[in-house]
Parts: sequence; C-alpha cells; structure tokens
Amino acid sequence: MLVQLVSFLILLALLKKYAWGPLMNKMEERENHISSEIDIAEKNRTEAEKASREASEELKKTRQEAQSIIEEAKLAGQQQEQKIIEAARTAAENIKKSAQEDIEKETEKAIQALQDQVATLSVQIASKVIEKEINAQDQEKLISEYIKELGEGR
Repeated sequence: MLVQLVSFLILLALLKKYAWGPLMNKMEERENHISSEIDIAEKNRTEAEKASREASEELKKTRQEAQSIIEEAKLAGQQQEQKIIEAARTAAENIKKSAQEDIEKETEKAIQALQDQVATLSVQIASKVIEKEINAQDQEKLISEYIKELGEGR
C-alpha cells in the first residue's frame, strides 16, 4: 500500500508538472483570447454606434442643405420672373413710344404734303383768277407766306 501511495503521489506530481500546468496555461490563454475578443467586439459596437450617429447627423445636415437650396432656387425663380415682367413692361413702353413718335412723324409729313398741295392749288387758282402768269420767284414767295399763315393757324 505504501508503494501504491508513493506511486500515486509521483503520478500526481508528474500530472501536475506535465499535464495540469500546460492545461492551465491553455485555459488561461483561452480566457485571455476570449477577453480580448469581447473587448474588440465592444470597441466595434461603440464605433458602429458613433458612425451611425455621424451618418444620421450628416443626413440631417444634407436634408437641411437641400431644403435651403430649394428655397434659394424658388427665390431666384421669383426674382427672375419679376425681372422678365419688368423687361416686358419696359419693352412695351418703348414700342408704344416708338409708335407714337412714328405717328407724329407721319402726321407731320401728311400735314406738310397737304400744305404743299394747298399752296400749289392756291397758286393755280390765284393765277387763273388774276389771269396772269406768276413767275417762279413770286410763286415761291406766295407759297412761303401761305405756309407761314397755315403754320400760325395751327
């Protein structure tokens, strides 16, 4: 029995030295590995949450920028509309002024042509009434006087 007891103690010492120590080392390595994996997973989760918050904030910022761009475009469109309307009004006024000036010029031309015809007819009638010929110089003088009288009468 003593031999068995000594053999058992020797076996325990050998097991402790060669089996139990390496087994405990492996278990400790495994524990360290699992602990580091948990730390890495926690770090990744934290980074993912941070990235999610940043993406959410970036999306909100992008939406605000898009909204401001839309508002600016609406404002620019309204301003452009006002400019176009004002330009059209100005063009219409210019066309109206031009038409009035053309009408006045044509009226003046018509009055001048009518005065010339009246003067010529007056000279012809007067020459028939007097029954004498008027020379060109006298005719021009009479025409000028008659045009002056017509111009003053207006």
